[in-house]
Amino acid sequence: MSPAEYPNVLVIHADQHRADCIGAYGNAQIRTPHLDALAADGVVYTDHFCSYPACTPSRYSLLCGQQVHQHLCWNNQSTLPPGIETFPGIMRRAGYSTEAIGKMHFTPTYLDVGFSRMHLAEQDGDGRLEDDYHDYLCRQGLLDAVDLYDQRAEYRAAASPGYWESFGAQASDLPVEHHSTTYITDEAERSVEQWSGGGNLLMVGYIKPHHPFDPPEPYASLYDPDLLELLPGYTDEVPEDERAAESGYFDFSRLDEAALRRVMAMYYGTISQIDDGVGRLIAMLKSKGLYERTIIVYTSDHGEYLGFHHLLLKGHRMYDPLVRIPLIVKPAGRGVVAGEPASCSRLSSNTDIAAHLLEACGLEPAPGMSRAGLRPDRPGRSSVIAEHLFPSDGRVDYMIRTQRYKLLLTGGFDDARLYDLAEDPLELCDLSAESEHAALREELTRLLCGELLFRSPSRVHRDHLAPTAAPLPPPELARRRRRLRAWHAQQTGIVPR
Repeated sequence: MSPAEYPNVLVIHADQHRADCIGAYGNAQIRTPHLDALAADGVVYTDHFCSYPACTPSRYSLLCGQQVHQHLCWNNQSTLPPGIETFPGIMRRAGYSTEAIGKMHFTPTYLDVGFSRMHLAEQDGDGRLEDDYHDYLCRQGLLDAVDLYDQRAEYRAAASPGYWESFGAQASDLPVEHHSTTYITDEAERSVEQWSGGGNLLMVGYIKPHHPFDPPEPYASLYDPDLLELLPGYTDEVPEDERAAESGYFDFSRLDEAALRRVMAMYYGTISQIDDGVGRLIAMLKSKGLYERTIIVYTSDHGEYLGFHHLLLKGHRMYDPLVRIPLIVKPAGRGVVAGEPASCSRLSSNTDIAAHLLEACGLEPAPGMSRAGLRPDRPGRSSVIAEHLFPSDGRVDYMIRTQRYKLLLTGGFDDARLYDLAEDPLELCDLSAESEHAALREELTRLLCGELLFRSPSRVHRDHLAPTAAPLPPPELARRRRRLRAWHAQQTGIVPR
């Protein structure tokens, strides 16, 4: 197949977007008409989960189709090891034009993971000091101050009282035309405008709805906080057995319903702005006659508590609002693929996306890429797992979740939480200490250990070009290798292939 015959691929990747904050996922108050229309042309995966509840590790899992313990990137300042295949890299070798626009959150900022062109808009780390978006703002004489005070520790102490009182939910100090969401959409639209035929891959990474929740006007005023209904799982205070956990950015004891509704209004506003960006990209594809030739994916790296158990943001335990994320897949062609339901309730993970996209493009996934979860012609997953390293103390937490049950292990087997999600969807009743559930806890523990130990090993890394301390320079070593091979063949009569 020539590159022009390949389908196009558009991956739209939000940050911190929990699954139930899209109309197509049952939220009647949020305004996401373009995502809802995309869902109507594709498949909505209702039980889709991230592999890690933080930005960079989850993004690498999406790209390479592996769990975090396989690709070894345990925090937001990690680098994907060389030799690990990614779907953009495989597509580039096959002749695809590959481009990334927006937030990628790599170290180094412009790490080559398979994109031939990168135009970045980052948020934290060195990326904020090296990316195209903040260079653009600087040249315009503009500063995204709300975002800067929220994201950079060296500036946070100087944040305004309003920032702390609002839990970081404030209107952006940038006009809408200079906000990151608009900038990313503008650049993505310019890219799609250059497409002709097939063989194009574009990954669009939005910074939002990640905190701070700072949409520009008119999105900052789009929702009336007093009219918003709290999402399931809000409690009047942090449950007693969770108060010792790290509070993160804010003092959650000050969070009340009125404050949470204001946060929700701003969070929803950032999502509606992204939705308008999605609408612009789809309109561009349709105007060029490429919509039906394009596979479109909408997903996120992780979710957001948004009041669940009286919490905000991320960290802490891997409850569903944090690890359950949206996944909408619109295949190439008109409507959904024959035989696929419009809504799929099979368990799936963001590790499943890489192989799914490659196979949809007629390309072979790399060994080690997960092939479970998304295709209806294959046995579905019986469980999904997630991992989380707490850098403050080196503790690793694990989650294993089936359709009905969830087991959380915190730093060891002794600190366990077990939830029956059919009877307790808000994860308030821990069953781990009850004797009648001992066998279930052991079964889930064995499932988790089996996945980690036997079904998802880390890859063997080999690099012939790695730095060496050999006594001879590489050309001399190559001559030695050829001479010894010739000598072996002469003495044994065997010429290796």
